[in-house]
Amino acid sequence: MAGILTLTQPWQQVLVLVLAAAVVMGSPGPATISVTAIGAAFGLRGSLRYTSGIIVGTTLVLLVVASGVTAIFASLPGMAPVLAIASAAYILYLAYRIATAPPLAARENGMAPPTFSGGFLLAVANPKAYVAITAVFAGASSGVAGLGISTRLLVLTLMIVAIHVLWLLVGAAFARLLRRPLASRIINLAFAATLVLTTALAAWP
Repeated sequence: MAGILTLTQPWQQVLVLVLAAAVVMGSPGPATISVTAIGAAFGLRGSLRYTSGIIVGTTLVLLVVASGVTAIFASLPGMAPVLAIASAAYILYLAYRIATAPPLAARENGMAPPTFSGGFLLAVANPKAYVAITAVFAGASSGVAGLGISTRLLVLTLMIVAIHVLWLLVGAAFARLLRRPLASRIINLAFAATLVLTTALAAWP
C-alpha cells in the first residue's frame, strides 16, 4: 500500500514528466538538430538568436497543445500541408546555409547567422514538436495525470529551454574544436544531411 502511495507523490510525477520530456522531446528532430548544426557552423554567440527563436516557438507550440487549439488547426482543410511545405522549404534552406558555412563563419567571414524569426518559424512549423509535446503533455502512459496543467506547463517550458541549450552547447563544442576547413566542411555537411533526414523521418506518417 505504501508503495502505491509513493508512486502518486507529486515530486515523483514531476520526475517522470522530466524523464519523458528528455526522451521524447529531447530526441533528435528538426529543431534540436538544427540548433546543434547552427552552433557548429556559427559558434555559441552567433547561434543565440536562432536558438532563442526555437525556444520561444516551441514554447508557443506547448501552449497551443495545452489549450487544445491544435485540434482546431487540424480540422482546417489544407492547413497541415501548408505548414509541412513551409517547414520543409525553410529546413532545406537552413541545411544549405549549414552545409556552405565555413568555420566560425559568423565571426570570421561576415556571413550572417540564422535569425530569431527563422528559429521561431521552424519551431512552430515543426511536425515533431506537436506530436512529441502532445504525447508528453497528455501523459497517457507516463503516470503524470495527477499533475495540474500549470505544473506541467512550467516543467515542460523549463525542459524546452534545457534541451535546446544542451544541443546548442554540443554544436558549439564542434565549432571550437574544428577550425580546419576540411574538418569543418565534413561536419557541416554531416549536420546538414542529418537535419534533412530527421525532418523527413518526423514528417513520415
